[in-house]
Amino acid sequence: MTGPVGVLVMAYGSASGPEDVERYYTDIRGGRAPSAEHLDALRERYAAIGNRFPLLDITGRQAAGLEARLNAGHDGVFRAYIGMKHSRPSIAEAVERMRADGIDRAIGIVMAPHWSGMSVETYVERVERAVAERGGPRFTFVRSYHDHPLFVDLLASRVRDAIASLSGDNREKAAVVFSAHSLPVRSTEAGSLRCRDCECDPSCRYRDGLRETAELVAGRLGLDSFAIGWQSAGRTSDPWWGPPVDDVIRDLAGRGHPAVVVCSAGFTADHLEILYDLDIEAKAVAEDAGIEFARTEMPNADPAFVRALAVIVREHLGAVAAA
Repeated sequence: MTGPVGVLVMAYGSASGPEDVERYYTDIRGGRAPSAEHLDALRERYAAIGNRFPLLDITGRQAAGLEARLNAGHDGVFRAYIGMKHSRPSIAEAVERMRADGIDRAIGIVMAPHWSGMSVETYVERVERAVAERGGPRFTFVRSYHDHPLFVDLLASRVRDAIASLSGDNREKAAVVFSAHSLPVRSTEAGSLRCRDCECDPSCRYRDGLRETAELVAGRLGLDSFAIGWQSAGRTSDPWWGPPVDDVIRDLAGRGHPAVVVCSAGFTADHLEILYDLDIEAKAVAEDAGIEFARTEMPNADPAFVRALAVIVREHLGAVAAA
């Protein structure tokens, strides 16, 4: 092997500011601009979180930390790049930079722990399309890490910290909800619902992956039980995976839990789905139901998360070499 190994760190993307919200959501919608009403609602959500758009900065720090960790004691062996699905720098632009830098071999990793054909695999497709059109490195991909022990340990520590932040009397009986971004489902001829990733019914790899993460974290913490909820469903005519986190919180309150902790295990960074959907909407639901709310701190560029990513990348390289 000659030259550094490229590491393409990919994330969903984000508007760069209030003036970029329409462009961003038009891109997400495949070129269809959101309605004026929808656009106003989106801008109000961003305003409610202080017009913060931190995802690009966080992804950059994740990539920089990963590069530094991988190169510890071996400077220059790895070179990290970032590529965003719906904003710049795009995945295609990142692949082009890698090509221009002479990167011959690369690993792609998405800042989404659970595999889904509608999420992780679409990043892979964009990389492969860019390479096919313009050339570039030979890629292999980390497709999931939802069950990696270091990732599970990180989530367990965050859940433990969130429980500890609750009022003393509420900690013992607090409910823990594990969440991820909902995905669309479709109707079958028999009238049931199936995910768009596969032909399974009623479960799928994405949903099973979240449950596996939850079970592993619960096992680390000795939790007697936990709940699964889905968040941030899109505004489409299709049904989306449920139950929504908000409904789960109401149900848990009705069962007598005095507090709820939400661990958004399907996300790795602070952005609108965390700062608004959980910190504002879900919290308000909990308060209306009369229970205390806390959510786990996101991995962001925490050294523990960066360390986990580095181990995941190295293990992937080892598995590829052994294949």
